Amino acid sequence: MLRHLSIRDFVIVAALDLEFDTGFTVFSGETGAGKSILIDALALALGERADASVVRTGSSRADISAEFTPHERVARWLDEHAFDADDTVMLRRVIDANGRSRAFINGTSATLAQLREVGEMLVDIHGQHAHQLLMRADAQRELFDTHAGLADDAAAVARRFRAWRDASAAIEAALSHERERQLEREKLAWQLAELDKLAPLPGEWDEISAEHKRLTHSANLIDGVQGALAAISESDGAMLTQLRAIVSKLRSLAEYDPALNDVLASLEPAEIQLQEASYSLSHCAQRLDLDPDRLAQVETRLDALHSTARKFRLPPETLHDEHAARRAQLAELDAAADLTALHAAAERARDAYLADAKRLSKARKAAAKALGAAVTAGMQELSMAGGSFEVALVPLEQGGAHGLEQIEFRVAGHPGVPLRPLAKVASGGELARISLALAVIASAASPTPTLIFDEVDTGIGGGVAEVVGRLLHQLGRMRQVLCVTHLPQVAARGDQHFQVAKAQDARGGTVSSVVALDKASRIEEVARMLGGLEITATTRRHAKEMLTA
Repeated sequence: MLRHLSIRDFVIVAALDLEFDTGFTVFSGETGAGKSILIDALALALGERADASVVRTGSSRADISAEFTPHERVARWLDEHAFDADDTVMLRRVIDANGRSRAFINGTSATLAQLREVGEMLVDIHGQHAHQLLMRADAQRELFDTHAGLADDAAAVARRFRAWRDASAAIEAALSHERERQLEREKLAWQLAELDKLAPLPGEWDEISAEHKRLTHSANLIDGVQGALAAISESDGAMLTQLRAIVSKLRSLAEYDPALNDVLASLEPAEIQLQEASYSLSHCAQRLDLDPDRLAQVETRLDALHSTARKFRLPPETLHDEHAARRAQLAELDAAADLTALHAAAERARDAYLADAKRLSKARKAAAKALGAAVTAGMQELSMAGGSFEVALVPLEQGGAHGLEQIEFRVAGHPGVPLRPLAKVASGGELARISLALAVIASAASPTPTLIFDEVDTGIGGGVAEVVGRLLHQLGRMRQVLCVTHLPQVAARGDQHFQVAKAQDARGGTVSSVVALDKASRIEEVARMLGGLEITATTRRHAKEMLTA
């Protein structure tokens, strides 16, 4: 339940802190005093979108915090999302004068989606325009599915329908682009045949180019390598022979003059390096050979690679990768053009949709009967004796995103009158009463611990208002109920009563204030609601009677 609400610099509220009890709490006040602003502020703490217009004029930011007692489902959600799971849940929202927004859950930064998700588990708000929404078919469907606990099932059906639609669209696309795809396939098939015949290997261009360069200059390489080998180690007077003789001589002389050891330190590594160079040149000479046949083969291969690369307008070194890419493109094109496979996929998607949609329809039929009976009973209490309400499931020829039927609320305001669509026959007062009956019935079945009714009693008065007050008070025995009302009959039923008023601040601006009413001040407020600005002894007596009834 909601325990505490703190508001700072929100619209015309400068600073406000409210403590809430269980049961039925009412907010009353003159028109324009800011009663619904309190609900708007709470909605922001629950994740509603906002902009800079909510920041009080002259302030840098609006700051709203709502403290709740969590139930098991919320505690589990907090734990799963790594938020502190204490014995309270603190939802906080800060909006600065530039419209930037920050959200917090138990002091930890959160996303707006997270705030909204946990908020939906804590509070259910029925707005003052709910009865107008009932005129819309989509609102009727959403309200019905939510009340019946079928919202997740309906969402699953919508996903199945989209998958079926996408599969059908793939068939249409395949048929409409068949000519273009055939031309593209012929082009790819020709290119792939050319590349298959060439069969380029990974890294082949670089390797064969290096081999061609070596074979082309093999005569020069042989002469150069053999000449270097002879000069270093194989000819008379070779460098290595002379260096060894010098090193040997200096070693013997170093016994007489140790200074020669420094010279030896320079010459001995040179001897080793010359020896290694000789080994490398010898190995190179062994693999060098004049091979005109191999040179011809390499030149033929180079020409084939270069010619194909030029034909495809590609660098020769990319031919292997392009070969693989074109093979994949052709396979993808063939898969897209496989109408048999596409039809099979569409059929599977259709079957999955129909299976889920039929299960949803069965559940809807049972729920429609129960809701129709409950709202009909509620209408009798709300001065619509003999009236009846029905949730009609109108079959759709081919089904749709929301199932195999359209949800339509139908009503008969009097006995003997045929049921007709709600949007066509209900008057404003009837619509308000039916909307309220739906809200109370849906809320009684909801697991949400806190229910808020924001002027849902608009268009209601007299004896009906007394019934509304009694129904909301009864609902408050099962849930925490907060209600913004202009009806004295509803306000008198409250277990807790707040009065909202507006005044001028020191700067001449309008500010809204909220005070908790005691027994005496409640009599005055209900009397004001009964008789307007002038409170008489009669209205005061009537108010006292209503509060003690």
